[in-house]
Amino acid sequence: MDLGLKQKTALVLGGGGGLGRAISKALADEGANVAFADIDPSAIAGTEEALAATSGKWLGVVWDISDLSAIDAHLSKIERELGPVDILVNITGGPPPTPASGQDPALWSRHFQSMVLSVIAITDRVLPGMRARHWGRVITSTSSGVVAPIPNLGISNALRLALLGWSKTLAREVGKDGITANIVLPGRIATGRIQYLDEAKAKREGRSVEEVSAESTGSIPLGRYGKPEEYADVVTFLASERAAYLTGSVVRVDGGLIASI
Repeated sequence: MDLGLKQKTALVLGGGGGLGRAISKALADEGANVAFADIDPSAIAGTEEALAATSGKWLGVVWDISDLSAIDAHLSKIERELGPVDILVNITGGPPPTPASGQDPALWSRHFQSMVLSVIAITDRVLPGMRARHWGRVITSTSSGVVAPIPNLGISNALRLALLGWSKTLAREVGKDGITANIVLPGRIATGRIQYLDEAKAKREGRSVEEVSAESTGSIPLGRYGKPEEYADVVTFLASERAAYLTGSVVRVDGGLIASI
């Protein structure tokens, strides 16, 4: 199936992480030009290595997206080297595990800036070009916690849910311009973030990481953690021409983990 992504330009935020790297490669394999951004230079280098054999153009950008003043400079560089952004994939790092109560307001504010305001501001920067070309994709990766709040991830559950309301509202505003906006929810995908959360839970509860992981996979109908490539395939479809009539949706890639309808 031709996904219609050849020569489209994609920007993947969080492109040095497990999900972002897999998404960057999947888009590049379909012929898109891909910019991938991450705060960690070594993570960027890893994605550059993963894309080395792809035929399209790509660009790694070391970028702290919580610095709103740097948005225009980074996007101007991407536009000069790869072209205007047609596909924006929003992925942000997660906050530390915490209860919902008793957290310092400064902690809430810092993560709101990096997880919510950054996404909104970057999207606002690329939307005028998408509107002018009458084509665009805004895909935001959040967490299964927006449907079924995850214990001890109070900040993550709350802030990622804000992005859900924003994306649904945005979809209604930009649909007439040929732009779609969708949310994708990862369940337990085998990335460094999931390993970190399993290790934190094991330490908190005085158990082994293996025991925590086995308990977690036992709650997933498919009986395993997902592969980053499986998540990336869904995101790549949502970015494609074939998904032109799919907008305002929340797509779960969770192996059936979320029990609710």
